Amino acid sequence: MVRTAQNKIFIFREGEKVQIEAYGEHIIRVRASKGEIEDLNWTLLPPKEDRASVSEEGDNVVLENGRIRAVVSSDGKIAFKNQAGEVLFEELWRNERDIDARALKGHVGGSSHIELHLRQYAGEHFYGLGQEAHDLFDLKGATLDLCQQNTKSTIPFVMSSRGYGFIWNNPAIGRVEFGTSGTRWVAESARQMDYLVIAGDTPGEIEHRYCEVTGYAPEFPEWATGLWQSKLRYETQDELMEVAREYKRRGITPSIIVCDYFHWPQQGEWKFDKKYWPEPEKMVKELNEMGIRLLVSIWPTVDPRSENYIEMRDQNMLIRSERGPGTLMYCRGPETYYDPTNPEARKFVWNKAKENYYNLGIRNFWLDEAEPEITPYDYDNLRYWIGNGMEVSSLYPFYYAKTFYDGQKEEGQDEIVNLIRCAFLGSQRFGTVLWSGDICSDFDSLRRQIKTGLHVAISGIPWWTTDIGGFHGGDPNSEEYRECLIRWFQFGAFCPVFRMHGFRFKPDRPVVSPMSMDTFCYSGGPNEIWSYGEEAYEILKKYVDIRESLRPYIYQNLKKASEDGTPIMRPLFYDYPDEANYEIFDQYMFGPDLMVCPVYELNRRERKVYLPKGTEWIDSQSRQIYEGGQWIKVLAPLESIPIFIRKGAKIDQTFFRNGKGY
Repeated sequence: MVRTAQNKIFIFREGEKVQIEAYGEHIIRVRASKGEIEDLNWTLLPPKEDRASVSEEGDNVVLENGRIRAVVSSDGKIAFKNQAGEVLFEELWRNERDIDARALKGHVGGSSHIELHLRQYAGEHFYGLGQEAHDLFDLKGATLDLCQQNTKSTIPFVMSSRGYGFIWNNPAIGRVEFGTSGTRWVAESARQMDYLVIAGDTPGEIEHRYCEVTGYAPEFPEWATGLWQSKLRYETQDELMEVAREYKRRGITPSIIVCDYFHWPQQGEWKFDKKYWPEPEKMVKELNEMGIRLLVSIWPTVDPRSENYIEMRDQNMLIRSERGPGTLMYCRGPETYYDPTNPEARKFVWNKAKENYYNLGIRNFWLDEAEPEITPYDYDNLRYWIGNGMEVSSLYPFYYAKTFYDGQKEEGQDEIVNLIRCAFLGSQRFGTVLWSGDICSDFDSLRRQIKTGLHVAISGIPWWTTDIGGFHGGDPNSEEYRECLIRWFQFGAFCPVFRMHGFRFKPDRPVVSPMSMDTFCYSGGPNEIWSYGEEAYEILKKYVDIRESLRPYIYQNLKKASEDGTPIMRPLFYDYPDEANYEIFDQYMFGPDLMVCPVYELNRRERKVYLPKGTEWIDSQSRQIYEGGQWIKVLAPLESIPIFIRKGAKIDQTFFRNGKGY
């Protein structure tokens, strides 16, 4: 039975109620439940005004809202069309009514196993869904888990080449199958089905509407657009300061230098260990005088030996186990995690960070372990303040970021830039730079990072970075690795955030088991730009200079992301949405004027480049001008990667100083 009221469509079937309504202009929301529809917006913002109207067309009822139409048949089947009447997608009802497109199978306790089945279409491409260290650009054909893990950040939004975006508005553990016989979205345990469909004439329109309901990133500060220097890890205050001073001696001013993890006495104390960091306030002052910000690592882990453990445990500020002991991770102690879904826990942790970091002048934080990283990943064994882990686990990074953003805002801070390892729908509005986690240090990983950054851009996160050189390993004395590091650095200079980090090989580093109760963590090898030999240094220094010259351009384009959602790093199809560009993963636009063509293979000294049609392109090295709409082969010597400039762009002079290419 289909009914209408207040510009909404309702479907009533045995054991199911469906509500279809507008959610801002050009967006339609669908919710289905075995009982009453609940107002569970999770992280969505309230909708803005819409232009919705409901009408009858023959046996169908139609909800029209700007560029999108939901067409509901008399027996309750839903199809989505654009304003021209072209089908975006339809539900998949197999064998007529034998297998439901909307399947809700009840669990004990009121939650349900939920599945949504949709038709597949030949030639359709999917992008987004956050980040994962897979090797996929087009997600069509993939089956992907919906959960948060190290190197995997689930942001359940995809953009389709058929002219729509799709939000799976559910923080439950699940999966999505972009199959050749159909698409299936699954939530293992949820209160109701909830999804939103966005229509737009261009990828940019879809991205803008998506950000209208999930939020925009704040304005990225100009001071943060330079090089970020980091490694695992500077063990002492003296070591970190000597690195900062050496950069200044070389005429380089990093935007940020990082104080990594285990600078604390115990996990869950959120303060400096004075044995190794005796005068942190003096350190911050000297760095500020040099024009360098200090970014301090935060871990959400709490060790039973921590001075805060008992209070946090007794006040239900920790994630608990549904069964068995409360140890969720073992890293130099049997840790659990603070529970940021509890408002009191958020206040408690921020107040500790404020007392021990913020009051010393530290304004930027590295929110590590944001999944959270548990062993094993038994989500059903987690009890959060707002529910069981199977239903709500994907919210952890959202509320972790909110902990610090709200605290910083309360202190009157305007320019908030924090680094985080995981994200969810809407995380961008908390001033978070998402990085891709603890990835491998080789060319294969570099290739994957190009795709990862582009998926993140589509997912609404304009501030993204990668560990330049990878995280795990990397030997500065290896010729092969030095080349990998150089190519990664060249790519990193054209990422939204330009950041060195990694756990470099160090032959004399003591081997310590993660099961050790020793709270001191030894450092990896050197990871400064002078750590890889003179040849590498000259190339890396050149790209630091290029990045410096581009900072006004980068700032302006990151500002645009805060205004309409346009990411600075984006796939070619975002600006040039013809079919050829939906397949190209190893070239991307960096703002509207630069096309970046990374090199990601050992000993590669040339590469093929596709020049999108509709404009002319200038090779930034040779200054040769090419007509768009063709493939060309260009040189890629070790000291350079191909960069093409859209003809007519004002940025020309950045690259062609003194009549020379960069």
